[in-house]
Amino acid sequence: MSNYAIEMRDICKSFGPIKANQNINLNLRQGEILSLLGENGSGKTTLMNMLSGIYKPDVGSIFVDGKEVSIDSPEDSKRLGIGMVHQHFKLVDVFSAADNIWMGKDKNGFILKKSRYNEIQEIIEKFGFSLDPQKPVYEMSVSEKQTLEIIKVLYYGAKVIILDEPTAVLTVQEIEKLFAVLRKMKEDGHSIIIITHKLNEVMEISDRVAILRKGEYITTVDTKQTNEQELTEWMVGHKVDLNIDRPIIQKTSPLLEVRDLTIRNDAGALAIDGVNFYIRGGEILGVAGIAGCGQKELCEAIAGLRPIEKGQMIHKGDNIVGLSPKAILEKGISMSFIPEDRLGMGLAPSMSITDNMILKNYADTKGPFVDRKQGRVAAEEVIRQLEVVTPSTETPVRRLSGGNVQKILLGREIKADPNVIITAYPVRGLDINSSYTIYNILNKQKASGVGVLFVGEDLDVMIALCDKIMVLCHGQLMGVVHAHKTSKEELGLMMTGALNLTDKYEDKPAGIAKDTLFEADGEGKEA
Repeated sequence: MSNYAIEMRDICKSFGPIKANQNINLNLRQGEILSLLGENGSGKTTLMNMLSGIYKPDVGSIFVDGKEVSIDSPEDSKRLGIGMVHQHFKLVDVFSAADNIWMGKDKNGFILKKSRYNEIQEIIEKFGFSLDPQKPVYEMSVSEKQTLEIIKVLYYGAKVIILDEPTAVLTVQEIEKLFAVLRKMKEDGHSIIIITHKLNEVMEISDRVAILRKGEYITTVDTKQTNEQELTEWMVGHKVDLNIDRPIIQKTSPLLEVRDLTIRNDAGALAIDGVNFYIRGGEILGVAGIAGCGQKELCEAIAGLRPIEKGQMIHKGDNIVGLSPKAILEKGISMSFIPEDRLGMGLAPSMSITDNMILKNYADTKGPFVDRKQGRVAAEEVIRQLEVVTPSTETPVRRLSGGNVQKILLGREIKADPNVIITAYPVRGLDINSSYTIYNILNKQKASGVGVLFVGEDLDVMIALCDKIMVLCHGQLMGVVHAHKTSKEELGLMMTGALNLTDKYEDKPAGIAKDTLFEADGEGKEA
């Protein structure tokens, strides 16, 4: 048997004029964890999609266990023992964990055998997973869905596992559990490739790191012989300052105060239960919580896109709950909302970058024709400032990589000149260079007096970037802490409900009096 589980030699892949991969040479050793790093648009996912059978290389050869193979479809990949867990899960919500796995089994017939639960339970116990085979997908957390996807490829016999951004929506504790499972898989002889942007995780879990830049292979290094700064320089081609700034800005009155907010989710269950807080100009307020704890509903309610069952949102003494976005704007508050669902809610996938730029204000156009020239200028400016990789301003956004889609969305919302920004996972899927560009943009908005509500998943980033962090658990407030006085461990405990600081911490927002909005900050100023 070859020392390499996978070898990719001189791989080239183009999409029209865009060269996604150029003469890539990559190898994966037997029983190792290899991290694949690169900026957005560097060709990482394209390269892995050729291993999973979604694409075929234009030029080049692929070897599995030393033998040259042709991977023409996902079924070929599966037959060769290669399994890929994508960022967006491919599961049927109404099916149980076992049935999602069983329906993809070769020649499984039409009869559902009870033994399928035992077979899957054996895999769960072998690698230390935590999952009920009979649990329906719609009741699962994000980490459970990811676990199911990994179990699925193991059940189908995969010896090579590819994970695309596996920790993107996991808590610190969930990441630790995942890494423990990956180490057990490695000990069992599996070879693993992880596509990720989190350098601290690369250093913790991988044996080697392969770097791509602009579709080209740069190098592969042993993790023990490198560091985060060196990896970043290889990724972007120049030195990058990895320190996140947190400028101290003169505090202003709260732009928006939220009192006793209660919201229900799409299923009718409580998503946010009696939460109090405020968003102040010149400040970034982070929101931490396990996926599904109510952040999504909270953001949508503040942006006016979800009904509020109870509570108030106060701006300059007026309650704006129930007002239309236009009426809210007339009250003097301009909001920009950057949703978690970029293509489903934030942008129109089939429309060009130019047309997406003018979606926000096309109703203000005088006359029957929309001014696309102005939209094109705005698109060109965002492409230049955020270094969006695209053939032109007329490219449909669905053809862009996830990171470039996010840049377009954020760029459009910032150009609307808001005084409150609601942003959910603004750097999810972005490379390190692009992420720091986004952090700098948010800090500039903060410096100009904008209030930012920042829903994030990387606790290291939240602690470095945010002024305060509000923690939610099952829709309830666990406390608001000063970022420079907390730790990842404390935040993790609050996120799981094991620690509640609403009555103990100096910055508790609950019960804010109308005439002492600053009291919670120890300033004793009156609004």
